[in-house]
This record gives sequence, structure tokens and C-alpha cells, in this order.
Amino acid sequence: MTLYGREQIITTPPDSRPAHQGRIIVGSIVAGVLLAILWSFELVDHVIGDTVANTLLGHDAKATAIGGTLAGFAFAFVSGLAGTLTACNIAMAASIGPMSQASAGSSTRRGLRAMLKPVGWLTLGMVTVSGVYGFVGVLIGDRLPQLSTATAGGIPVRLWQSMVVFGLVGLIFVYLGLAALGVLPDPFARRPVARVVTLGALVGAFLIGRPYPLFNKLFHWAVDSGNPLYGAGAFILQSLGNIVIVTALFGLVVLLSRGRAIYWLSNSPARTIAVTGALLIALGVFTFVYWDVRLPAMFGHGWFPTMPYNR
Repeated sequence: MTLYGREQIITTPPDSRPAHQGRIIVGSIVAGVLLAILWSFELVDHVIGDTVANTLLGHDAKATAIGGTLAGFAFAFVSGLAGTLTACNIAMAASIGPMSQASAGSSTRRGLRAMLKPVGWLTLGMVTVSGVYGFVGVLIGDRLPQLSTATAGGIPVRLWQSMVVFGLVGLIFVYLGLAALGVLPDPFARRPVARVVTLGALVGAFLIGRPYPLFNKLFHWAVDSGNPLYGAGAFILQSLGNIVIVTALFGLVVLLSRGRAIYWLSNSPARTIAVTGALLIALGVFTFVYWDVRLPAMFGHGWFPTMPYNR
């Protein structure tokens, strides 16, 4: 334990820390920056996201009005599923390491049951935040910057909200990654479940900054309904749609390895810590750099490398 102020903070035991922490940190930072450079929002937002939404809904998701409550809830789930790989959501992949850690040592180490508990904790954090924001968002309505069509400094106001929210989320991810590696005090050193719930809450907070066009359409529908319960329900379904693919991938790993992947990861504390810290740092850096460095540069504020396919 180390003394921080007047409180004792439990940190990662030295014998559990992975070797070459410096290399893990530097490599994760480089990976996050490279991902921010290579990321194609045209591909994931429009080619993949719009195609998935149009196919599942059976019509042009952007052009067709949402007709009725059931249609709105269906649109919420489908648009969440379609937006899983967008830049405002890909950081959810950082939860895979902590979810594996949270499943360690339980009596349900194998098969699908091994993943249900951590996925459940992640979902709890997500739906709590997204539901509250949907409820409050309908009450605030068009006063939210996220629903504004105005610009400030040449940047749409709704993107200013995105930069603030995702910048903070990215920094929190980086802190949690460094804390997991033992470099900084870790409030979750002995509470892996709390770490997963917190990550779920951060993933739920993605909705607070999300500029994804289909989500913007859903938000306007919820506000126009005037019913905050519609907003809460739609936003919860949006989050559940987001988590489907991550859950499926996690489950696929568990099934194909017959539970051995989780056992292999959790059997070595140093290995689990390395994976958890690396994912959190890399995707935290990506989130911050993409939204607070690359995005402003697209509007003439600063400079950031641009790939030919993003011009």
C-alpha cells in the first residue's frame, strides 16, 4: 500500500505487475495514435453503419421518418447495433480485459456462463447512465448542444459537446490503464467487478457526446415525443444494441477456446494486468486524440496527419 494524502490507496502488488511496463505503455500510446490516424469515419459510419441499419430496418434509415413508439424503439436498437464500430463506440473493446478479470475465480469459469456475469456488470453500468441521460435529455430538449445546428469557432456546437465528453472519457481510460499497471493509484485494485461497472458507465456516457447521425435522429424523435420515459427506453436500447457485437465476440472467444482463453488470461495476474492496461491506454489515447486533436484539425484548428482516403 502507498500513502496518498491521508488515505491509503491499495496499489497493484509488485510481484503481480507485468514486466516491461514502460514498453507496454509506449506501445499502447503508439497504437492509439496510429489508430486515430488510420481511422476512416466514412467507412465505419456510412459504408458499414448505414448499410447495416438500412438492411435490418428494410428502408433508408436516415431518410425515412420514425413512425410510432415501437418503430422508434426498433430504430434505437438497430442504430445502436449499426453504430458499434463508430469512433464514438470502438473504445468499448477496452472492456474485454477487465471483463475477463472479473470472471476469474468464480464457479462459472467455463462456457457461456463464464461471460454472463462480467457482461451483466458492464451492461448495468451502461444502461444506468444511458437511461438517465435519455430521461433528462428529453426534459432539456433542444437546449442541449448535442441537438444544436449552430456553429462556434467554425465547429458545429454538437461537436464541441463531443470533444468535451470524449476527451474526458479518453483521459479516464488512460488513467485507469496506468492504474491497472500499477503506475498510478488504482481504486479498483481489489474490485475487478467495480472496474467493469465503471467502464460500463463510461460506455453509457458515450451517448452524451455521440454525433452519429442515426443517434441524432433518434434523439430528436425522443425529444419530439415529449415523454422522458421514451427517451430513457430508447437510449437503453441504443446502448444494448452497441454491446451486442462486443458480447458476441467475447462469447465466441469463450466458446471456441472452451473457456481456456479466460483461464489462460486470468491464471496469470501479470498477464491480465498487461492486457487490461494496454487496452485501456490504447483506446483511451485513440478516443482523446481522435476527438480532441484530429477533429479540430478537420475544421482548421491545428494540424493532424490525414490519410488519402479521409480527404
